[in-house]
Amino acid sequence: MSWGGMGGGFGAAPGGFGRPAAPGLPFAGIPSELQPGVDRLLESEPDHREPDILFRQNEPESDLKRLRLWALLTRYPWMLALAALLVAVIAVASQAGPKLVQIAIDRGMITGHTDFTVVAAMAAAYLVAVVVTALAQRSQVQVTGRLAAWVMNDLRVKIFAHLQRLSLGFFTEEKAGVVMSRMTSDIENLQQLLQDGLAQLAIQTLTMVVIVVILFTTDVRLATITVVLIVPALVASSIWFRRASERGYQGVRDGIANVLADLSESLHGVRIVTAHNRQRQNVVHHRNVLGEYRQANIVTAHINALYGPGTQLLGVLGQAVLLAIGGAMVVDHTLSIGALVAFFLYLNRFFQPIQLLVQQYNTYQQGQSSIIKLSGLIDTEPEVTETRDAVRLPPILGEIVFEHVSFEYEPGRLVLEDIDLRIAPGETVAFVGATGAGKSTLAKLVTRFYDPTLGRVLIDGRDIRTVTLHSLRSQLGVVPQEPFLFAGTIGDNIAFADPSAPDSAVREAIERVGLTDVVARMSNGLDTVVHERGQTLSSGERQLIALARAFLAHPRVLVLDEATSNLDLKSETRIEAALDLLLANRTAILIAHRLSTAMRADRIVVVHDGRVAEVGSHADLVEAGGPYAEMYDTWASQSDATHEIRTDTGA
Repeated sequence: MSWGGMGGGFGAAPGGFGRPAAPGLPFAGIPSELQPGVDRLLESEPDHREPDILFRQNEPESDLKRLRLWALLTRYPWMLALAALLVAVIAVASQAGPKLVQIAIDRGMITGHTDFTVVAAMAAAYLVAVVVTALAQRSQVQVTGRLAAWVMNDLRVKIFAHLQRLSLGFFTEEKAGVVMSRMTSDIENLQQLLQDGLAQLAIQTLTMVVIVVILFTTDVRLATITVVLIVPALVASSIWFRRASERGYQGVRDGIANVLADLSESLHGVRIVTAHNRQRQNVVHHRNVLGEYRQANIVTAHINALYGPGTQLLGVLGQAVLLAIGGAMVVDHTLSIGALVAFFLYLNRFFQPIQLLVQQYNTYQQGQSSIIKLSGLIDTEPEVTETRDAVRLPPILGEIVFEHVSFEYEPGRLVLEDIDLRIAPGETVAFVGATGAGKSTLAKLVTRFYDPTLGRVLIDGRDIRTVTLHSLRSQLGVVPQEPFLFAGTIGDNIAFADPSAPDSAVREAIERVGLTDVVARMSNGLDTVVHERGQTLSSGERQLIALARAFLAHPRVLVLDEATSNLDLKSETRIEAALDLLLANRTAILIAHRLSTAMRADRIVVVHDGRVAEVGSHADLVEAGGPYAEMYDTWASQSDATHEIRTDTGA
């Protein structure tokens, strides 16, 4: 979305308040010399189906079950079946060589019975088997790669939609870096498992089965000795490796999550770190976090170092024993030379899949650890949910009732206790009180960011827990104390709540909140790019954009969490005038730290220790001489002192 023509004020550029395709230079079409290439690309472009609905507030129960690899894979049964077929072809075709060597030796190279035709035929068959194996491996990599890409796309969408569904309490308790690690490193590990790990696990496992069958068809006695002497030791060591590596890779996943969480926190707080000279301490702390991650990797490396060489040693010892026994059998003419050669070729191949399985099992364990972490995330239930019979909230008048409301963020620690309060439609009510008294919590209950522990919150007589969240929040507007701006342009951020809003509505919002001069000063007007979280804008400019965003949504109920606290006096005066227009005929809740803001409200609610201490107009509360009167006297004395200082200094 672009908002051209705003750089020099409204209507300063041709086209006025239009929306070109993208910010910057206007789109002038495809150059003629590039058009043929574009046409060729369009001809090969596949048809893209309409996307499914990506978000529903209440997922069906079938989508909320624990994350399972099989459930993800079976969404694409034909691709899965083709991958399985290719795995079977690879496992069988790749093991034809030693058997062909046996036939060539026994039938074409025995002294007195040399037959070059048999040798040439076996060589040709060997070449065909190699070619078939190579082609099957190429197709298998393509199929599993595409299958992994589709499955990972579905999983990323599912997890992102689930994150959108979770309540604010989850994001308050969970570190952002940990959540990021679930969406990045955990999913990347799982993608590696799906793209290569599972296929290789299947190939090597099936290869071992094929080899065991061939060993028994070659010579039952040697095969029995192999199974009795070598396989039990390999199974025992593999069981130990599985248990030890599972614990190790759990530690690795936890470690990388902590590293990303610490990195994210340091980057977001870089200004505070710099201001307080905390760079050295941060480096030391991050080094300690990295040390724990490094130690977890050392543990897994130690486990792999024991298991890999250990299985190799078992293989060498087993081969030595079998060579002695097989050699004696050849001398006794109970086993042919070709059969002995083929048996040992297969025996070497029997140990090779085991070594590859060790490597792939590392990938499997990393992927499995990621699955456990992702399952824990998906299994996290939202604290605020819709009931199955939730109805759409019709257009509201704006009456708000707190009916014996109590709330606690943590069990046993009440933040609000037995709140009874009615706010009439169109009334502006200011909540004042000390920090931590519960003012903002009351506003969060109205927007249903949280649900009351006890009691009910009603809007127009309806318990807000019985209506759909979308229909509720579409009629509410929230302006937080610290406004959040998204990556994009200023125009995109203003129209965030209603991207389809017409230009006239955006223009009106800008004019009403007094943002015209600010936009005119920007290099590209409303097309000016907002950097991460709007850090290139002042606090006041960010707040003005947040107010314009709220105005554009035309909410019936407006919640302002000290929306003018970050503005200078001139901007505050301008915003307060805009608020008079914004609040007209709307129910409004003002979280006020400045009494100058509270005094503009129809009524003032004094919140103290989670309870309503006083309710009334500014004049009534001052006359009553209660807690509000004390707050007002303190504020008035500070204001007088500030005025005297300015007068004495000539400011």
